[in-house]
Amino acid sequence: MPELPEVEVVRSGVEPAVTGAVVAAVEVFEERSLRRHVRAFGSFVDLLVGRRILAAVRRGKFLWLPLDTGNALVIHLGMSGQVLLRTPGSPGDRQLRIRLHLDHPEHGELWLNFVDQRIFGSMAVDSMQATSDGMPAGFAGAAAGDWSGRIPSQVAHIARDPIDPAFSSDAFLSALARRKTGIKRALLDQTLISGIGNIYADEALFAARLHYNQRADSLARPKATMLLGAVRTILNRALAEGGTSFDAQYVNVNGESGYFSHSLTAYGQQGQPCPRCGTTLVREQFMNRSSHLCPRCQRLR
Repeated sequence: MPELPEVEVVRSGVEPAVTGAVVAAVEVFEERSLRRHVRAFGSFVDLLVGRRILAAVRRGKFLWLPLDTGNALVIHLGMSGQVLLRTPGSPGDRQLRIRLHLDHPEHGELWLNFVDQRIFGSMAVDSMQATSDGMPAGFAGAAAGDWSGRIPSQVAHIARDPIDPAFSSDAFLSALARRKTGIKRALLDQTLISGIGNIYADEALFAARLHYNQRADSLARPKATMLLGAVRTILNRALAEGGTSFDAQYVNVNGESGYFSHSLTAYGQQGQPCPRCGTTLVREQFMNRSSHLCPRCQRLR
């Protein structure tokens, strides 16, 4: 599933193409890709056609495009969703679910294709509400406007992510110290800290030498601070390398793969020697997924 770096790569890729563009037409090829659109709010197509897009914003794994109506187009990539920029008339993408025809004042006509093999992702037009802390709702590059302090109602329950300028390290560390659960469960809790999925949780825990089942409330403040620092470092490294691509489902807006998969030290490296101590890395069952770790460096204490 795409995590923060992959979604940020998409956001930064579409930003120059969509900001200021008017939605000229919308084609829906798969109604299941509108599962999160509340139909009582209005027709998905009617709420978009003729509307101007103001920016591209991200919080954690959620991406949204604020509209000049005060609403927003919310995009969730799910397991295999892709947002691809195409030239009008270009060959159709396989698994194309929704297409937005955009008219940009500088770039002219563009297609924004939403492609999704497993159809777990979605698009929805949603209302906006003020952020609880009065700060900008998410990361939007250099863009700013009246919309910045407002967040889609479907995203409002999602916590800020650790590379958000408005993220509070003190508030997060205090909340973490109260969690009576395993540290990996805490990192994956999007209401506590957003944007971290299985890949980057395993990488951060390896860097901090923590077992995934270590109780969050057992961590001393310096150790928890070290873990948060590891999370930020790994997310920023993954961003610099275009995210993590294991197959053709994880691509940027031009269809290109990221290459952070070549820099992974724990995730997917079972059977390989630990780069610190040489012990064979293992994969263990965790919830409905797996955890990858060094049984020596990351002992449960």
